[in-house]
This record gives sequence, structure tokens and C-alpha cells, in this order.
Amino acid sequence: MNTREEAVALDSADPLAALRDEFALPTAAIYLDGNSLGVAPAAAAQRAQTVIAAEWGEGLIRSWNSAGWFALPRRLGNKLAPLIGANENEVVVTDTISVNLFKLLSAALRLQDSRDPKRRLIVSERSNFPTDLYIAQGLIEQLDRGYELRLIDDPSELPAALGDDTAVVMITHVNYRTGYMHDMPALTKLIHEKGALALWDLAHSAGAVPVDLNGANADYAVGCTYKYLNGGPGSPAFVWVAERHQNAFSQPLSGWWGHRAPFEMNPTYRPDDGVGRFLCGTQPMVSMALVECGLDVFLQTDMQAIRKKSLALTDLFIELVESRCKEFPLTLVTPREHAKRGSHASFEHPNGYEVMQALIARGVIGDYREPHVLRFGFTPLYTRYVDVWDAVETLRDVLANETWRAPEFATRGAVT
Repeated sequence: MNTREEAVALDSADPLAALRDEFALPTAAIYLDGNSLGVAPAAAAQRAQTVIAAEWGEGLIRSWNSAGWFALPRRLGNKLAPLIGANENEVVVTDTISVNLFKLLSAALRLQDSRDPKRRLIVSERSNFPTDLYIAQGLIEQLDRGYELRLIDDPSELPAALGDDTAVVMITHVNYRTGYMHDMPALTKLIHEKGALALWDLAHSAGAVPVDLNGANADYAVGCTYKYLNGGPGSPAFVWVAERHQNAFSQPLSGWWGHRAPFEMNPTYRPDDGVGRFLCGTQPMVSMALVECGLDVFLQTDMQAIRKKSLALTDLFIELVESRCKEFPLTLVTPREHAKRGSHASFEHPNGYEVMQALIARGVIGDYREPHVLRFGFTPLYTRYVDVWDAVETLRDVLANETWRAPEFATRGAVT
């Protein structure tokens, strides 16, 4: 691509272009960080007002029934299910990824222990999102039963890392830093052949790339709703368990919402059948209600159309950075191969943090990840081709004029 007009023409022909109007986008910014926090759906403000003023303000406690609050985790789970290849009543929206991961990993280890007590190994990647590794480390310490976490440095090392002692393999489908995407069906098959269970983190997959958990024969999965699903900052995560494992799921956080009859107020915990047992405590209804606004936009399209545009956007971004910024020390760390790429593109620069801060000051909002990584997320529901062109032109200007050298851009905030 050689001109901005060509990008404008692509937007004119984009079948997803109208969905941009479903979002309350900032007017003075190019937002390329939907892989970290999605923008607000246009319907979210009114939905929040309804929940606060009408359902909470007027309905009060009656709204657990009259407004459907109590059923919302399951109802949202069923809306989300088609985006990740899940069946009805296999998903609930609840808690955080960290909490849900603790539940799943604990239950998976207990299931494996009942089958083969010698399986004491959890396998993951060193480049996995840190919270996944922290949860595994904390659980191992709590159990104090000889479990071990083994980390691999490259996907090619996985076959050799699996053995008769492997209980669970915990993999993030799309890497948070590089955008590398695993072959879920192939890896799940390998994991099962070794007698282990496959636990997938879909934080950078759900709503961004097609996922088929049941088609891949996966065992467990977690994911968040605040990235590509546009649920809002800190919105609840989701948890999926294959139907074959549901009633064998041992809930380590046996709170009352996971009870078979919570309002029976029985002093003895009896887990619900199926997906209900994944729940724990009372749900945050205000933030949970907003998740539906984002999910409803997906009803107007499908994941294949989203994936087609995602690849086109990331292809264009990579092409333009490499052609228009080729004199600068930028190194692509995201796979070029479509089958191995998620929906964000990352480049290393020796002064990546400062460059990103200079970009943000110019209204191009991406984010930074250690070490030296400029990360740009492309959300096909609202990102335009012209946004890609303008973002790269701004990047080129920041690098050419070295505006990133201004002292204020070296100051680190609490969140990078």
C-alpha cells in the first residue's frame, strides 16, 4: 500500500464497517489496545444507568429474580459459548481469570490424582502470562504434595517435556507479548496421547480468533471479557469445562453460588450439577451486566469474518511498518504465518517504552511489554484500515524526529 487513499478505499468496502458505530470510540485517538482493554460499547452507558437506577435503585433485592440477576452468569456464558466452540450450558461468566484458573488447575490435579497418583507435573511456557504461572506456583505450595511446575522456552520443546508424570499442560492459546498462536487441536491431541489434561487460557483469543474447544477435544479453558469482548475494565472472566468432566469437577472454592440449592441454606456443601458448580460467591451485577453489551455486537457477525479482517489489518500494519519505518531499529516478534498469529502485532525497539509513550501522547494508543516490546492490538469490530495507515505514519514521525527522547516519556507509570 502506497497511499492513505487506498486505506480509505478498503474501509469503504469493509463488510464490518458498520459495526464501528456500535462503540463509543474516542474522537481524538487511534485506539490499538483493544487486546488489553476493549472500548466501551455504545449501549454500555445506558445499560449501566438501567442497572443502577432501575434494577438496583427501584428493584433492589427483587431484581435477583425480576431482572434475572441470579441467572446472568449462565445466560452470558451461553451467549459467549459460540465464540469459543462451546455448547450450551458449558460456560459461565464469573470471577477473574486468576480465580478461575485456580479452580480449574486444582480440579484437574485432583482428577488426575484419582486416576494415576504418580502424575505430579504441571507443564507450561516460561513466556506464559505471569498470573497463570503464579497461580500454579501458589497452588503447588498450598497442596504440598510433591507437585512441580516445568516451564518450556519454545513450543517445539513440549513433546519432550511430557511424560508419564505429567498431569496438566497449561497453555495460553495466543501469547500476550508476541501474538504467537498455538495449534490447539494438534497440541491437545499430543497432550492427551501422553495421558495429560489440556487447560487453555483464551485471554487473547476469545472474540479475536476462531476457537473450537469442543472440536479440539480440550478439557478446560479460562478467558476474560474485558479485551476483545469489550466487557469493561475488570469485567468478569469466564470458565469452560468439557461436558465429560463437569460432574467430576471438584470445586476448591465451594461457595454458596455453586451449591445445588443455595437458598436451602444447608450447612453441608452439595455441588450443583453441570456448569453451575463452577460458580463460587455472589456475582458483581453492575459490571457483569455490561458484558452483555459487548457480546451482543458479535451477534451481528461471525468469527470467520472477524478473523479475515484481523489478518488483513495485521498484515497491513506489518507491511507498512517494515516499508515506511525500515531505517529504524524495529524488529518484528509476531509470526508472519497466519496460522500462528493472533490479532495483535508486536515490534521490539531498544527504547520501546519511550517510543510507546511518545505515540500515546500523539493519540496512537498501544501498550508496552517487557522487554522492549511495542504492542499493537487490532479489533476488527472497530479498527479501520485508515487507522493502521495513520498509526504507522505517526510512528514514523516519532522515530524520525526522535520525539521519544523527551524526558517525560521515560517516566514509568504504575501500568505500562
